[in-house]
Amino acid sequence: MKKNGFSRDFTLVVIGQIISLFGNAVVRFALPLHLLNISQSPALYGLVSALAFLPLLIMSPLGGVIADRVNKRNIMVVLDFTTAGIILLFLLLSRQVNLVALILVTLILLFSISGLYQPSVQASMPFLVPEEKLVQANAMINTVSSLAGLLGPVLGGIFYSMKGIHVVLAISMVCFFLSAVMEIFIRIPFVKRETDRGAFRIIFGDLKESVRFIAKSQKVIGKVTVIIAFVNLFISSLLIIGLPVLCTQVLEFRGADPNQMYGYLSGIMAFGGIAGGISAGVLGSRIKIGDTWKLILGVALLMFPMGGILSSAVPDMGKYMVLAAGAFLMMLCATLFTVQTMSFIQIKTPGHLIGKVISWVMAIATCSQPLGQAVYGVVFEQARGQEWAIFAAAGIASIIVSLYLRKVWIAEEMLDGGTEVVSGAYK
Repeated sequence: MKKNGFSRDFTLVVIGQIISLFGNAVVRFALPLHLLNISQSPALYGLVSALAFLPLLIMSPLGGVIADRVNKRNIMVVLDFTTAGIILLFLLLSRQVNLVALILVTLILLFSISGLYQPSVQASMPFLVPEEKLVQANAMINTVSSLAGLLGPVLGGIFYSMKGIHVVLAISMVCFFLSAVMEIFIRIPFVKRETDRGAFRIIFGDLKESVRFIAKSQKVIGKVTVIIAFVNLFISSLLIIGLPVLCTQVLEFRGADPNQMYGYLSGIMAFGGIAGGISAGVLGSRIKIGDTWKLILGVALLMFPMGGILSSAVPDMGKYMVLAAGAFLMMLCATLFTVQTMSFIQIKTPGHLIGKVISWVMAIATCSQPLGQAVYGVVFEQARGQEWAIFAAAGIASIIVSLYLRKVWIAEEMLDGGTEVVSGAYK
């Protein structure tokens, strides 16, 4: 590892993530959108999205245990090859079985793999970069994710409209295969932990140890994780379900394909994530962790102009532009918040617990998202013409969440001279 910079292996992880996350962005954009197009039902779209998301909650804690006990490089390689195989199987079966069921099963498998995969990536960061570079490293990984999210939906929307779902999935399959090949050459420090316990006792013991750490040793991590769960319930779920419904069923674009317009909107959101990642890398040493509640408040306040424009007499393209601007700013704030909180958790957690703790954070933080997606799917189907009210209600709820986060930081004595980011590290 380079003492004052990023190592060769971290660079390879970043390159592998660029390829893998691009393929992931393409397939996660195309499959749900294809389902919405063939069913024309926001409720079914929300239900399938919710059911597909559930395995992520189960697999993330298991992924954390595996990440702390198995070579993280090997996990990434095997799972990327497996994902490529799943997509190939979808292409072979898509004209022979019920398409709705096939999409659901495929999404469930992909989210399950994601639950196993992401803890390994996050847990590898402290082993690949020095502590003072963690904020910048996490910012870079988030930027890469956002870049993939920018290009994936935009290009996926174009190819989906021109060539159909099969070409899009073929491109995604190639990306996962290339990423797996790239990751073979990564070296991540790993020391095998000897134990005489059985597999079940190892898993149970490791999960119990990480839960005890979150619940007793570092209660602030648990509190912040629950807050993120509410953010996902009120905000993330709304964007995931609401934006494609608005683009494909509510707004009218003269001479433009609705699927492409949603692809562009997804790309704009990802560009906001890139801007947030860059801002986190540049401003990370100046942002106090106790001020992150303001980022959630900013996201909440953006809900009101986004909802208000939907009830106005502004032409649909004007409404689309306001939604795009709001989504861009929301992603910028959300990425800044994610980078700061993830770096905080990584530094506060001992090395042998990082994978498990992060996996619990991911599982708990996302547990509300399936519920939100299912509810928003029904709400958008039943409240046609009243979409502005959905945004307003989500905005009010999110303001309450941001104010509670402020109280959490104050209670932990972080806001006034406690834990803050200084030169890329927390003090």
